[in-house]
Parts: sequence; structure tokens; C-alpha cells
Amino acid sequence: MVSNSADFKASEAPEESSETFGTRVRSAVIWRSGSQILAQIITWGSTLLVIRLLDPADYGLFAMTQVILAFLAFLNGYGFASALVQSEQLDPFRVRQAFGLLLLLNGLLAAVQFFGAPLAASYYGQPIVADLLRVQALIFLATPFIALPEVMMSRALDFRRQAFVNLAAALVGAGTALACALSGYGVWTLVYAPIALFWTRAIGLTLAARLLVWPSFDFRGCGQIITFGSAVLASHFFWLVQTQADIFIAGRRFDPHALGLYAEALFLAQIFVSKFVPPLNEVAFPAYARIQSDKGAVRWNFLKAIRLLMLVLAPAYAGLAVTAAPLVETVFGLKWLGMVPYVQILALALLVMTVQILFAPVTNALGRPAIAMKASLCGAILFPISFLVGAQFGLIGLAWAWLVAMPLLLIVTAKLSAPVIGVTLADIGRAVLPGLAPALVMAVAVGLIDRALPAGLIAPLRLGLLVGAGGLIYPALLWLLEKEAIAEIRRLILRRPAAAVQDAI
Repeated sequence: MVSNSADFKASEAPEESSETFGTRVRSAVIWRSGSQILAQIITWGSTLLVIRLLDPADYGLFAMTQVILAFLAFLNGYGFASALVQSEQLDPFRVRQAFGLLLLLNGLLAAVQFFGAPLAASYYGQPIVADLLRVQALIFLATPFIALPEVMMSRALDFRRQAFVNLAAALVGAGTALACALSGYGVWTLVYAPIALFWTRAIGLTLAARLLVWPSFDFRGCGQIITFGSAVLASHFFWLVQTQADIFIAGRRFDPHALGLYAEALFLAQIFVSKFVPPLNEVAFPAYARIQSDKGAVRWNFLKAIRLLMLVLAPAYAGLAVTAAPLVETVFGLKWLGMVPYVQILALALLVMTVQILFAPVTNALGRPAIAMKASLCGAILFPISFLVGAQFGLIGLAWAWLVAMPLLLIVTAKLSAPVIGVTLADIGRAVLPGLAPALVMAVAVGLIDRALPAGLIAPLRLGLLVGAGGLIYPALLWLLEKEAIAEIRRLILRRPAAAVQDAI
């Protein structure tokens, strides 16, 4: 079998004009982000129904398994596959080597999780965790058939075919979750649905990419893949320590019901930063890699990405913090009201994370993955210490640990990355301000309105009034204080196809 030759020819083709490239990047963003939003609507619709059928304890047990799964998944080889995107030249043999690495690594990970599951169950004191982990090992076996087609299509900025596969996988996962929940499968619902989604993506992406290759286990000459991939791998490991240490620490200290409330609060707070920003970064990485020689374009686009994301996500997170109580009661139900205090604190912490995670795709694309690795290492030290201290004050202490540690990590990341990108801390601050300042003012105004509303008002009506008020106040503040920001959004939406690359990413 041979790989899709069109992809290799594309990598050796003459450079396209900035206008053509800009159009392709904008199309990639639309397809990737648009499909992500639609897939999330499907997934969230199913999730909200499932949450009402399952108990917080089910989510607590599932969160315990996710820590183990996440720590093993950092070795799944995505970092090595990403080296194919960053490389200027590509040949079929390197693709075969990458495929061989993916198969080898993920086969080993599946075996480690399967046979090591009893150790995790013993640590948590929950025997069912072992059974859950053994079945979840199937996810690793699907990973090679997702990663290789995905990075090859990303290299070509082909996100259209990926979009259709991701939507199909979302439908399969949502259908599986609903069927299992309605059939009384309990916590197993949370295990079977992701497996169905992963394997649908694996089959769909392999067929969509038409990338049929024999793996090669001859790893001679793949130094660039190993070097770049190892730095990305280390960054992912440190990132996992940073983001999973809270559940790992809390899993032994608190019962599954309480842990489930905290875990779902974290899930709700992470919705924007984990579901919408990563798709944009997936497009940004290959796009920045293509223009890495033009430092001015890289700098301009990086600051623009911060401005635009903050204009959208700052009001979303600020609004989440002040409407958490009626939102949780309306969407999740009364049994989940215990998660409200966590959501209010975590929403502010995750707003900071929105900016922090924008740095790595740029420095990686510029061939400096060690910078992201150093920033992640700082997070891997800072966050566990914060969580250990916070845990002394209960689960609310873990939420406060997020809010204390996240701004500190942003400062460290910015100081490490800014010189390479060609920006200053003042530049970053000016890019953040147009979205952040009106959002905070809006949040204060909505909070005052909430206090003025009758105490006995039903949650859906209260939520609707508060969201409506925020939806009027924020645009009005932008119009009064940040007219240039509105003009920038208008230019982006109404942009003619023949646009320069600087206006595309």
C-alpha cells in the first residue's frame, strides 16, 4: 500500500501567494471551528440529558479513571505525529515511521493500562475503577488511526473532511451515551460513549484521508521526529501534571459524590477553553509553521488572536461566574447545586488559561518546542503545590488554587515566549484589555441586577433575564469604549476572499 501521493506533492509545491494562503487558513478555521461548535451542540445535548439520569458519584468514579487515562495518553505519540506538520519537507518513509511509532506506543499503553488497572483501583479504594480502566484501554488501540490521518490533513490545511467525520463521531457518541443511560448502565455509560466516538473517528478519518500505509518499525533517520516529538511529549506530560493533579489528590481525600460535583464544575468551566480554543490552535499551528520566516506576520496574527478570543470568551466566562446558580439549577438540576461555588471561582481561572494556551502553538511552529516545555514544567510544579495546600480547606480550596496558580503561570509563559514571538508584555496586555475590561464591568452590572430580582423567581426565568441583560450591556460597552474592536470583528466577518495572510489567521 502507498500513502496518498497528493499530500506529498502538496508539501513540495511552490509557495502559494499570501492571498491564497490566507483564504485557505480562513476556510480551515471556519470548517474546524464550525464543525467543533456543531459537534459540541450534539454532545452537550446528550450530556445534559445523561447528567440528569446519572448520579454525581458516577462522575466521581469516571474522573478517577480519567486521571490514569490522561497520564498514559501523553505517551500516545501525537507529539511525534505533530513533527510531520512542522517539517518543511516530507516523504512517504517518514510517514511510515510515524505510523510505526504510533502503533508501538499505543499498543504498549493499552497493555499497561489493562494489567495495571488493579493498582489504580487500590490507590483510590474503589474496586470498580479496575474494570472501567480495562475496557477504556480500547481507546489507545484506536489512536494511531486517528492521529496519522489527522496530522496529514492538518498539514494540508484540509479540515473539511475532518469536519464531516467529527460530526458523525459526535452523533455516534451521543447516541451511545443516551442509549446506555436510558438502559441503566450507570457509570459504564461514561465509558462506552467515548469508545464509540473514538473508533468512529478512527475508521472515518482513515477512510477520509485515503492514507493507507504499511507501518515501518525501522526508526533509523527519524531523529527530527523524535527530537521535536520528545519536546512536545514532555510539554504534554507537564501539562497533565498541572491539570490532573487536583483530581489525583482529591480522589483519596473525598468521596465520589463530592468529587463528582467538583469534577463537573471543572468540566463546565472548561467548556470554552477546552472545546473552542484547541480547534483554533490546531489550525494555528500549521498556519504559523507556514509563515514562520515572516516574524512580523507571526507577531501580528498572535496579538490579533488574543484580541478576538478575549472579545468572545471574556464575556462568556465573566457571565458564567455571575449566573452559575440559575444556570446549574436550570441545566443540570437541583442535585447538582453543590457545584455552584466551584464554578464561580473556576470560571475566572479558566479565563486566564484562555490566553495562556495560545502561546504554545506559536513557539512550536517557530521550531522552539522547548519554550512550551519549560512553561509546562513550571505549571507542573506550581499547580500540584497549590492543590496540596488548597486541599487542606476542602474542594473549595482546590478551586481557589486554580485561581491563584493560573495568573502566575500566564506571567511565566509570557516572559518565556514573548521574545521569540516578538512581542512585549505590554503588547499582550493591550491585546487583552478590549475584551476583558467591558466583560468585567458587564459582570458587575449583571450581579447587581441579580441581587435586585425577586428571591423566589424560578431559575430558568432568572437565567434568561440575566443572560439577556448581559447580552445588551456588553455590546453597549464595546460600542462606547472599544469601537475599534467592533470594527475589527466586522472586518473579519465581512472580509473579501482576496485577503492577505495577516488578516486570515
